[in-house]
Amino acid sequence: MNCLNQIILEGNLVRQPEKRTLPTGAAVCTLPIAVNRRYKTGDGSYAEDVSYFDVDAFGNLADVCVKWCPKGRGIRVVGRLKQNRWKDEDGKSHSRVKVIAEHIEFKPFLKKNPDGSPAPQKEGDDSPKSADLGTPPLSKKKKLAMLAEAAVAAQHEQEANDIPVF
Repeated sequence: MNCLNQIILEGNLVRQPEKRTLPTGAAVCTLPIAVNRRYKTGDGSYAEDVSYFDVDAFGNLADVCVKWCPKGRGIRVVGRLKQNRWKDEDGKSHSRVKVIAEHIEFKPFLKKNPDGSPAPQKEGDDSPKSADLGTPPLSKKKKLAMLAEAAVAAQHEQEANDIPVF
């Protein structure tokens, strides 16, 4: 049986991305994102749960993220989970799980007029719509199948919890 380590997250950046260079010379950018989940509780009211994830992007993907991912921007990340384990100087074991980005899609900037109303989007917006890691990407067919599977799962969850779609 083949092992699978794939994750899709969609959320908003909670801080400016932090770019650093590893001792090997590779660029890495950490994108802290918040993912919201709205659900119906047992008493019929709605509640919201927020989860925070650190996403690491490497190489050219890191450069693109630093340039195009300001705080508050919505992104969709396709990647994998990576667990780091270490022992501190007292011998205590620690563990942390991060998301390693392989593909990032950027949601449109929501520009506002001075009065707070949404501004019309420009035709010539030079902001990229997505970026991939320099490794061989998943085929378009496989990505679409993964996203379709995630959408079906979300739809089933919404129907099961009777969550209104906005």
